[in-house]
Amino acid sequence: MADDHTHIRDFFTARAADWDARFPDDGPAFAAAVSALGLRAGDAVLDAGCGTGRALPALRSAVGPRGTVLGADLTPAMLEAAARAGRDRSGLLVQADAARLPVRTQSLDAVFAAGLIAHLPQPERNLAELARVVRPGGLLALFHPIGRAALAARHRRTLTDDDLRAEPNLVPLLALSGWRLDTYFDEEARFLVLAERMG
Repeated sequence: MADDHTHIRDFFTARAADWDARFPDDGPAFAAAVSALGLRAGDAVLDAGCGTGRALPALRSAVGPRGTVLGADLTPAMLEAAARAGRDRSGLLVQADAARLPVRTQSLDAVFAAGLIAHLPQPERNLAELARVVRPGGLLALFHPIGRAALAARHRRTLTDDDLRAEPNLVPLLALSGWRLDTYFDEEARFLVLAERMG
């Protein structure tokens, strides 16, 4: 697992400084995905794998000043970029591994995770950890601002049947991890999965 973490940290450390500049038009897609979560004023939400914190302002807007917004990421350089962009004003930034979150059991109303699932070394265990921190009936949003086919094309790869994000693979994975799939969108301009924490 340490090797997985080193690889992930190295990958994102090398890209942190210009991450936002590489994807300057993603803001509206992030805001729409946060809106789909249906957060209410006063809710507590975690952005797991928050990167440079692009979802944090929308999450803060959704939960209001009395709500709780946490942004957790494994890579210090990404959190530093989030702070430089002023996004630490929207939520508390924490360096943490999605596999071992410093969050009380069932203390959150929702988890937002942009691009995270592709970087989880043990997807079932890691999704179960996200389930641990969310109350029954709470929600998980797995998001990417472009769909699977567009993302594969961007990386000059072809989609294969074993893609974790494919609906036939994701449904049982979520179920084993404590989630029930509610909504699945895989379109050119977005990938968005909403799942409910089972009781």
